[in-house]
Amino acid sequence: MADDHDADRLKALEQRIAKAKGGDAPKPHTEEHYSQAQLAWRMVIELVAGLLIGFGIGLGLDTLFGTQPIFLMLFTLLGFAAGVLTMVRSAREIQEKRLADEAAKKKG
Repeated sequence: MADDHDADRLKALEQRIAKAKGGDAPKPHTEEHYSQAQLAWRMVIELVAGLLIGFGIGLGLDTLFGTQPIFLMLFTLLGFAAGVLTMVRSAREIQEKRLADEAAKKKG
């Protein structure tokens, strides 16, 4: 396919340029610099999902029981709290992973 052929040609060109410069072949492009944005979006989505689920449950219960804003407000606040708790857990998980990676780099 044309895309595969173009990718092969691009890799070969990068290797020739690196050889002409006297260095090793360039490192392939990784998504490491995107990781911060991905983590931020993950946390935003977790918060919004908690809010929407709480809102939906509250609205459904208010419709079922005929009590208009009581359950809606209560479950929206509970959904917000659940979203924040999930964000904190994600942040803690990410921090532990980074600390483990840094410790591994110091050992190696």
